[in-house]
Amino acid sequence: MKRITWFVGGVVAGAAGAGYAKKKVRSATAQLAPVNVVKSAGARVRDQSRHVVGALREGRAAMHAREDELKTRRDARIETLDDRLEPGDQLYVDGRPVDSARVIVLRGRAERRSSSSKSRGSERKEKARGDDSARIPNRRR
Repeated sequence: MKRITWFVGGVVAGAAGAGYAKKKVRSATAQLAPVNVVKSAGARVRDQSRHVVGALREGRAAMHAREDELKTRRDARIETLDDRLEPGDQLYVDGRPVDSARVIVLRGRAERRSSSSKSRGSERKEKARGDDSARIPNRRR
């Protein structure tokens, strides 16, 4: 009885394995058909071309950013910390040494703000109400 059980189990396992192998071989031959090879190669070429185009766009954006930085430095609209450091000084940001030529000091926005930055509509409403609290900066409303 044991021999028959093991024999039947082996036949079932062999049949299942043969069926699985046959299925895998058919799917592999279908993938390697000339039409499918051309389709997959075309898809790979399109994917790689998208990567190349993305890299070119990123490179152009970096080029334009660097060009703008150099133009603003030429026009003296920005300055680097490198201009203010003595030779041999080391600059640290978050405890790590950095190249001082790559650090840019921007002028603060608060210095550029003026009272003209308010919208005209809000000024009209304040005048109509007679509310002067908007003009007094330290007063709470």
